[in-house]
This record gives sequence, structure tokens and C-alpha cells, in this order.
Amino acid sequence: MSEDSAFARLVSLACHDLRTPLATVHGFATTLERGGGLEPPADRYVEMINAASAQLAELIDELSLAARIESDRYDPTPRETDTLELAQAAAARLGEDRVHVTGSGVALETDAEAVERGLAALFQSALRHGGLERVEVEVDGAEIRLSPVTASSAPVVLGDDLRDLGAAVAVRLVRRLGGSVAVDGETLQILLA
Repeated sequence: MSEDSAFARLVSLACHDLRTPLATVHGFATTLERGGGLEPPADRYVEMINAASAQLAELIDELSLAARIESDRYDPTPRETDTLELAQAAAARLGEDRVHVTGSGVALETDAEAVERGLAALFQSALRHGGLERVEVEVDGAEIRLSPVTASSAPVVLGDDLRDLGAAVAVRLVRRLGGSVAVDGETLQILLA
């Protein structure tokens, strides 16, 4: 076993072990939130704990996916999906006011849940690291074009400058599934396979 593979397995194990205590925190926060009756500011604190635990769960999922891809243990769960629907679902995670999707899709077999999360991460990365209020996404069959991508944010969005876990994992995911991710001018071109 190579050193890189051993490290990826260690990361996978850590992600697995972190899920149990995180599920406990999230579960009790949700129970307290649903139960109501909390006085301010305790009600707001429980809401913040619940949101933060959900965010941590997403980060652990991303890290786990990256470790499985890097150790060649990623086993996609393919199902037929439409590329326009994937882009729209990814955009909905961030809000229609921030990501506008147009175009026409095509049906393909892919790990739809992971790709949807990955697309959302790429859209978010372009917004965050480009200092943008809104991005445009055009779907043309299996190609998804995101613009604008600023010159300073392009290396982050492509996962070359490791400052955004979600984007770095998304690029690795798309490439592992046989697709490609590249920047041409101010446009991020994502080709799904």
C-alpha cells in the first residue's frame, strides 16, 4: 500500500468515526429546535448549532469522497438524470438570485447526487472567490458553462489553488467520472460524462 493510499484510507476512517458524534449533536439540536419553548438567545444558539452541524456533515462527506477518489476506492452510484435538472438542483442550493440557469440538457448515467453537490460547490466557489453577486450557467447537452469566472478565482475553482474543498473535490469527481473541467477566458466549462 502506497503512502498516499494509506493516508487516504486514514482520512476515510476519520470521516467515518466523526459521523457518529456529529449525528448525536445534530439530532439533539434538531430535537431542541422542534420542541420549541426555548427563550432567546438559546433558541438562536440551537438554530446555529443545528446549521453548523449540517455544514460539518457536508464537509465530512466531501472529504470522504476526496479520500475515496484519491485511493481509487470511489464506487459511483449511477442513475439516469438530466444535465439541466442537475444544474438547476445545484443552483437551487444557492438560490435563484445568485445562480441563473438556462439551456437544454441531455439524459446521462452518472452519480447524480454527488455531481449535483459538486456543481453547487463549483458555482459557490466562483461566487465566493470571484467576489460576485451572481453567475450565469448555460447547459448545452452534457456541457455546463459557468460565467463569469475571474482570473484570480480560476485557480481556486479548478482546484489548483487549494482554498476551496468543495471545488477541489468537485473537479476530481467530474474527472473521475470521465468528464472534464477547464477555464476558457471567463467561462468554466464542465463536461459531464
